[in-house]
Amino acid sequence: MAFSDTYRLSSHAVITNDQGQVLLLKADYGQKSWGLPGGALDQGETIHQALVRECKEELNCDIQIGYLSGVYYHTAFNSHAFIFRAYLPENAEIMLSSEHTEYDYFDIDALSTVQKERVLDCLNFTSDVVSKVF
Repeated sequence: MAFSDTYRLSSHAVITNDQGQVLLLKADYGQKSWGLPGGALDQGETIHQALVRECKEELNCDIQIGYLSGVYYHTAFNSHAFIFRAYLPENAEIMLSSEHTEYDYFDIDALSTVQKERVLDCLNFTSDVVSKVF
């Protein structure tokens, strides 16, 4: 699936640093916005496979998946996003793909309203997967 498809499924990673800040990537497509690592599922992929593949493509790092914390339907994009807690290997060196121009770690309070809610749901996970509509 491509970004311009009319219905999307995507998997995204909440990755934090030692200070509890959240990793975001600045896209070089669409509205060039900041977002969690991850992206659209390819045909035949599971949500876990897509997350691992997308993070490898975008960060040039293998991630470890912790858990699925939420599934969110975004009416503006006609898409479902699966949000996972994930971890980078110790001393990982991020090398961005051509899809992104920069990366940074952000305080949770600096995130957009939707991103903040998804990240807090993930970081405050209690074993019940959240399902919400935005």
